[in-house]
Amino acid sequence: MKLDELDLKILKRLQENGKVTNLQLSKDIGLSPAPTLERVKKLENSNLIQSYHALVDESKLDLGLSAFMQVSLIRQRDNAINNFIEQIEKIDEVMECFNVTGQADYLLKIIVKDIAAFDALVKDKLSPIEEIRNMHSMVVISKDKYSKILPYKYK
Repeated sequence: MKLDELDLKILKRLQENGKVTNLQLSKDIGLSPAPTLERVKKLENSNLIQSYHALVDESKLDLGLSAFMQVSLIRQRDNAINNFIEQIEKIDEVMECFNVTGQADYLLKIIVKDIAAFDALVKDKLSPIEEIRNMHSMVVISKDKYSKILPYKYK
């Protein structure tokens, strides 16, 4: 899909505020509402815009501990990767799972209430996964930067 300057403005603005009204969006990009809505629908239909979400403050839900965990798998087991992914998908506290290069096979982003909940997660949900050879965790001390806008030249 070929994107023009208006499409890029729409993408950036919707990443900044997915709840912006079509009327406000049309004003922001300098186009009338009907063609703006058509462009948004085109971006959605092409799956460039995949979904809209509310960004919830985890601390207000008493989810005070974020961690990243490097996971290495036992590769000799048949279907180790598929079995691992199937198990990880069942664990709500694992927010994201990335297949990575380097010393580990996967990087997990984990959010839990506190260190006791993290300990329980490791002992009760992660350690029983037979495909895991080892795990290394890094607890987040502070989030010093967070951006929801993809690093693209929006013009």
